[in-house]
Amino acid sequence: MTERALLPHLSRDLFLTDGGLETTLIFHDEFDLPDFAAFPLLDSEAGRQALKRYYTAYIDIARRHDTALVLETPTWRASADWGLRLGYDTDALHAINTAAVDHLRAIQAEHIDTTIVISGNLGPRGDGYSPTSVATADEAQHYHRDQIHVLSEAGADVITALTITHVDEAIGIVRAAVEHDIEVVISFTVEVDGSLSSGQALDEAITALDEATDAAAAYIMINCAHPTHVMGVLDPSSTALARVRGVRANASTRSHAELDEADELDAGDTAELAALYRDLTDLLPNLTVMGGCCGTDYRHIEAIAAVCAPLFRRDDAAGPSGRVGTTPDDSGREPA
Repeated sequence: MTERALLPHLSRDLFLTDGGLETTLIFHDEFDLPDFAAFPLLDSEAGRQALKRYYTAYIDIARRHDTALVLETPTWRASADWGLRLGYDTDALHAINTAAVDHLRAIQAEHIDTTIVISGNLGPRGDGYSPTSVATADEAQHYHRDQIHVLSEAGADVITALTITHVDEAIGIVRAAVEHDIEVVISFTVEVDGSLSSGQALDEAITALDEATDAAAAYIMINCAHPTHVMGVLDPSSTALARVRGVRANASTRSHAELDEADELDAGDTAELAALYRDLTDLLPNLTVMGGCCGTDYRHIEAIAAVCAPLFRRDDAAGPSGRVGTTPDDSGREPA
């Protein structure tokens, strides 16, 4: 268990996250991000300041609603294959992943009144929307090992792998994180029917991951899908789904294929999204991490916090209001 920060699976409190980093930078801040990669912004003062403004907006929301916050390094594309496409060799990637953690640590130091978890962010080796190849668990472990090592050594509190489409890649990532003794979160992406792009059911994928890794992942998340895409397959009594502590939903109800072809941002219905997060707390009894993915920005997270933060208000005796029975140990994972 990491001693670097209080992580969501060790708490019953609400942890917000940021929203859709890349879509915000592209559509709102008008940055050109080849391959949807935000990490090159760390190479310029203007880019670092843009990232700081982005993160600070979410820190302000967490402060207003008295919640904790998980912030992801902008390193979703900062792995070997994607880095090479963007002109970054191994040494350059090591430097940029380290710089990403350092940048967030500096921001954190300016906001010591807010609990901030710094997550070293990994993306899939392939395309998160339409993967063309599927790695074995061993291949994924080998591929992601280096980035995990660098982010861990730089001082990330946890590793989070977002937009994972196949369970074998998830298995490899978890095994690589275990090698480096750092907690890891796996976030699966689902299609409009609630299944992974492989066709595997979400609960089956979680079960397979836990069986192959002795449930070593700290918890499971769902990201890059609208809540309506997944709500139909959620069973509050499912042991596997009890492992889901986080949701980072898309703003849009469109499919991945439709979003891939879109030229304009679909910001969806902010109020409706927040209401759906409230509904998700009934379907996912251990849901404590709430944020956004593609198309979401600070407005969506503000709305989600306004609706959901009151559910987590508690006194010392009663526990979170409306969250009776939610404890650090009922997530389907052995206590750390």
